[in-house]
Amino acid sequence: MSKRHPIIAVTGSSGAGTTTTGEIFSRLFASEGLRAAMVSGDSFHRYNREQMARLAAKGQFGERNHFALAANHIDKLEALFYDYGHTGNGQFREYVHDEDRKLIEAGHKPGTFTPWGPLAPETELLFYEGLHGGVVSDAYNIAQYVDLLVGVVPIVNLEWIQKIHRDTNKRGYSQDAVVQTIVNRMDDYVHDIVPQFAHTHVNFQRIPLVDTSNPFVVRDVPTEDESLIVIRFRDPSEVDFPYLLQMIGGSSLSRYDTLVIPGTKLALAMDLIMRPLVQELMAHKPFA
Repeated sequence: MSKRHPIIAVTGSSGAGTTTTGEIFSRLFASEGLRAAMVSGDSFHRYNREQMARLAAKGQFGERNHFALAANHIDKLEALFYDYGHTGNGQFREYVHDEDRKLIEAGHKPGTFTPWGPLAPETELLFYEGLHGGVVSDAYNIAQYVDLLVGVVPIVNLEWIQKIHRDTNKRGYSQDAVVQTIVNRMDDYVHDIVPQFAHTHVNFQRIPLVDTSNPFVVRDVPTEDESLIVIRFRDPSEVDFPYLLQMIGGSSLSRYDTLVIPGTKLALAMDLIMRPLVQELMAHKPFA
């Protein structure tokens, strides 16, 4: 952890909602006038799209899916967090998505990576969004470098529904292929993703209020109106629960450390909860 160069990480699996959370943080940083180095976990995958497809065609899953630590450059991610915390810089790259027009126009092929290079100079904090921001294993301890670690984790059936819906409607995969992907990486989900949520400072878990007992036949993702958000704080002694209950309509406490809000209030709740934490991080940052 670094007071001079703070690091914020949002961790969660593919389809969990980390991208939406990243967009909320981006707006928060802009409104606070903060220059953030934005880093995506996709850029630390070990294999590009074509390599992953070849491995899948050979039936080589296990350590070859993106959930697995072995399928990612966890050493480079840890080095980035260490370097940024000490120097305010570090090495990263970008994964080229199909919708990344700017990178594609610059000559990069979708499904590949840009070359490794330094972060932009003179940023005030680093923001990471991806799969492994809270990893603690025998070989790595990413969480120790993170000043604010946020988990985004729908209940698993909802997570699967969201992934199936996204990958079939936006990425062109068949439902059978997406379901097989879920099955192939289940062991890594249990061992490499889930344990991270024990290290987070705040967890946001979306709970549907409709029947999702068979996520493989549900055609529509439950809407915000059909969901609740369960927010668990690691240190509730520092949370102003009366203020949050007053500001977020329809909210309640289910435990001493857990706030429950309507699904439509997620952006508001994140702003109310995260903005003071970000301000506190920056207030303790010694400026030259």
